[in-house]
Formats: sequence, structure tokens, C-alpha cells
Amino acid sequence: MSNIAPFTCNVSDETLADLQRRLDATRWTDQLDGAGWDYGTERGFLQELCRYWREDFDWRKSEARFNAHPQFMTEINGENVHFYHARSPEPDAVPLIITHGYPGSVAEFLDIIGPLSDPASHGGDPKDAFHVVAPSIPGYGFSGPTRNKGFNIAAGGAVNVKLMEMLGYDRYFAQGGDWGSAISTNVATRVPDRVIGLHLNLIVGFPADPADPFAGLTEREKEEQAWKEEYNKHESAYQAIQGTKPQSLAYGLNDSPAGLAGWIVEKFKTWSDCGDDVTRSFTKDQLLENVMLYWITGTINSAMRMYYESMGPGRMSVSFEKCTVPTGYAHFPREIRPTPRVWADQIYTNIVRWTEMPAGGHFAAFEQPVSFVEELRTFARDFR
Repeated sequence: MSNIAPFTCNVSDETLADLQRRLDATRWTDQLDGAGWDYGTERGFLQELCRYWREDFDWRKSEARFNAHPQFMTEINGENVHFYHARSPEPDAVPLIITHGYPGSVAEFLDIIGPLSDPASHGGDPKDAFHVVAPSIPGYGFSGPTRNKGFNIAAGGAVNVKLMEMLGYDRYFAQGGDWGSAISTNVATRVPDRVIGLHLNLIVGFPADPADPFAGLTEREKEEQAWKEEYNKHESAYQAIQGTKPQSLAYGLNDSPAGLAGWIVEKFKTWSDCGDDVTRSFTKDQLLENVMLYWITGTINSAMRMYYESMGPGRMSVSFEKCTVPTGYAHFPREIRPTPRVWADQIYTNIVRWTEMPAGGHFAAFEQPVSFVEELRTFARDFR
């Protein structure tokens, strides 16, 4: 534990003043009449969000939210690792490591750390308590930019395993969505004897018979695959760019706060259950808290690099190794990567819970914290 140091977020006044100047000096692009969000982030929405950022957003209030739970910094395998570690007051609490994805951050978990670690103080049953560990993936947010080539999903899994070792946890739950799903799955396949249960809100898989991929699918699952195919035609440009030439894009995003917000917020709109209005799923403060983690740490380049290292040409690191750990999946209806159960069974051979959630999308913990927490608690009860 000697190389684990307490961490507090404390952004300098100079950094905030520089942000203000850059927002004031934004050079807005043109927009065609009637374009809406068809070409990307709608200019009027982004202008209003940036006005709110300049005039109404209180970073010091948000900073206090980030500092409300114990957080730490360490170094693992040559990379800085920031993490929350909220130990529960309950004597029978079980460890849980929960991992975010892109373009999210630990900001997604600010409203669930308390209910998960101290359910009694949040109207829950003390028997459902977890010791919560929530790392910032190296290259994201407070962990800062990665230092070495090749930091991919497998490297993220190795970091999480080592982190739990350093904290003295030899048996724990793992949870994740987006990159967090792949990283948590890597943990489960890397050290299956240590992972009590794996819970995901994004799950992958493949057809048992590629020649007949729709065999065994329900009508709803067939419709979801048709939707996903259409989605990929219109919404996958970011993945192609970030998987091949992320640095070229990063210069602009790292230099312009408006550009950074435009790139990130569009995904929160498209990937959430917001009915075409992102502020139905997230407040402006929530959107900006997440964007701020990328801005103040200068990590948009290293965050996007995860695509290059994990999914770029010749570098596919998503593991299709069989996962035997008891697995639960929460299917939020607006998840952008819906996977049929029979496809998921090809990788996850011990799925013990598959829940159709009533509302929510890709950023499940951020968007639906109450139902997310209850679903995770329910899954874990059978394994405590």
C-alpha cells in the first residue's frame, strides 16, 4: 500500500480562466438550414451548452462532488491509475470493481458509489453493501495520458487485477459497460478463481453457426440486429477515425473546449434513451462534469487511443475466450450494441441472470442509477 497515495481534485484558477478565454473565443462553424443533428452535434444546442458552461456552470461545486468519496493514485505496469475506493461500513460487505468506458469516465459513478457502498444510508438493505473500487482507465480523466504504446483491453484487465491485489482483495465482483465490459470480462477470464460474479450492461457474442446467424433468435432480437446494422451505417465514423488516426483529430479536441464538447456530447445523445433530447437523460451539469474530466486532464487523445490499440487494423484485442464465471447481464433498451442471448452464450458459458431493463441506454449507471444499483444488488445476492 506504500505506493498508493490519496488524491484530491483541485483544478487551478489559471486552468479555469484559460477555459473561459477559449470558450469566449470559439470560432463557430456554419450549419445548413434544417440540418438538425444529421451531420453531427447541432450548433444551436452546442452554443447554448457552451453559454451555460461559461456563465452558469459551477466547477467548484462539481469538484466537491468528485471529492465526496475517497480517491487515490498509484502506478501499475508503468501507467498512472486513479481510483475511487469507498470501503463500506458494513462488516459483511463484498468488494466490487466497476469500470467505465468511452466517452465516459468515473463521473458516471458519482451517484451510485454511495448507494452501493452504504445502502443503509440510501434506503437500502445493509446486506447488499459493497466495498466499491472504481478506477479511471489509464489514459482517461484523473489517471492522465498513457505513457506507453499498446495499452489495450488486456492491459486494462491486468491493471484491474493488480489494483485489487494491491488493495488486498482476493475475491470480488466485477462490473462494466462499453470498454468496462471488455476489461471486466478480461479480469474474469484472467483470474476466474477470484471473480465471484461478473455483471455487464454491454455483452458481446457471435452466432453458433455463421452460415445461419439468425437461428434461435426471437423476433425482437432479429429486429435489434437489423437496427444495429442500420446504426453501424450512420454512427460508426468515430470508431474508424479513433481506430486509425486518433492523433490527427485530438489536436483540435484538445485545443477547443467547444470542439471537445461537440465530439463527446453527440455520443451521449445518440447512445442514451433520451427520445432525441439529451437533456432528458442528463443534466447540463452532468454532461459538463464528464467533459471537464477530459479537458482538465488533457486525456481525449489517450482515451481515443484505446480504439487504436484495441480495435485498429491488425490489433483486435477483444477476447473471445470462454468466460466461465457466473455472469449477469442487464439489457437496457437503448443499448447500441444489443446481443442476442444465444450469441452471448458462445462466450459467456455461465449466464445466470439476463434482465430486460425498463429504460436506459449505453451509459446505464449514469442514466438510470436507481434501477442500475438495484439490478446489480439483485444479481450479487445469490453469490454473497
